[in-house]
Amino acid sequence: MKIHVKYFGQVAEAVGKTEEVLDLEKGTNLQDFKTRQVRAYRIPDPHSVQIAVNQDLMEEKDLEEGDEIAFLPPFAGG
Repeated sequence: MKIHVKYFGQVAEAVGKTEEVLDLEKGTNLQDFKTRQVRAYRIPDPHSVQIAVNQDLMEEKDLEEGDEIAFLPPFAGG
């Protein structure tokens, strides 16, 4: 199944690109996918990276064909 992955801010800098399309095994879990990407790209501070699936922040989900996954850097606020 194909998914669209977007990277923002510090994550995009670490990965060296802002987006890519990947072909995953059906039933891939979001947390497993995040772990895979963190290892593959050596994304710094992975515990503070948030993931959005189809523009909704999530921690757990079985990914589906056509999902858009966004790796978001830590948010700063004030």
